Amino acid sequence: MSAITLSGRVGRGVSSILRTWLLFIAILVLWEIVTRAAANTFFPPPSKIATTAAGLWFTGPAGHLFLTDTVFDNVFPSLGRTLGGWLIASVIGIAVGVLVGRSRTAMDYVGALFAFFRALPPPALIPIFIVLFGIGPGMQTGSIIFGAVWPVLLNTVDGVRSVDSVKVETARSFRTPKGYWLAMVVLPAAAPKIFAGLRLSLSISLLLMVVSELVGPPNGIGISLLQAQQAFDFPLMWSWLVLLGLLGYGFNAVFVAVERRALAWQPTGGRN
Repeated sequence: MSAITLSGRVGRGVSSILRTWLLFIAILVLWEIVTRAAANTFFPPPSKIATTAAGLWFTGPAGHLFLTDTVFDNVFPSLGRTLGGWLIASVIGIAVGVLVGRSRTAMDYVGALFAFFRALPPPALIPIFIVLFGIGPGMQTGSIIFGAVWPVLLNTVDGVRSVDSVKVETARSFRTPKGYWLAMVVLPAAAPKIFAGLRLSLSISLLLMVVSELVGPPNGIGISLLQAQQAFDFPLMWSWLVLLGLLGYGFNAVFVAVERRALAWQPTGGRN
């Protein structure tokens, strides 16, 4: 590879990064200027938030990669609840969605039931989950699963039901085994819509993790955020809010990368 070609690729990469982050950086600079001029206790400048966050999370021993006990006691448990609930919801949603989607009449019976339960806001059901599972991981995981399962389930149903009729008739004519038909025809054809549901479900899982932790465990991001707000420690409160934003961005970036790779065989796979 010539030096000119390499330089051109590096230049395009830098230009792409600048386009992506230029508005964000401009907002941060404006926020810094305005908050310092206003000197409002409720809205500390980004530099103070960054200093607080660095001290909160990255002043641990080198053996722990400089991560503090706060990260191990609060951040990691919250990530485990989020991803655990999301994975369980994904498995349930895809499995039930395939079963319902491949049936000609199932949606006629369960469609109204799905619509009813989907309309129930998961935070309003937290008292019920507390009664069923107690205040602890069961309540949090149950809340996340209940809220995160519907985008996956309904998108899976829609994707499975929209399989090309030509493929259906071809499989019937060749008497394709059902297992092969589901794994090699139905799921790949429904994959774009399934991934769309999974992506939305992941965002919902992060949101419900915070909500469930406001009333549940003695640790976690949600309860730490609430305690900082109640103590009027606004730099600390904003640090937790920024962390949630970073986690949401990170989850989405990783998921999009996986989606693009998984759907690379499709003409429009992974472009969103």
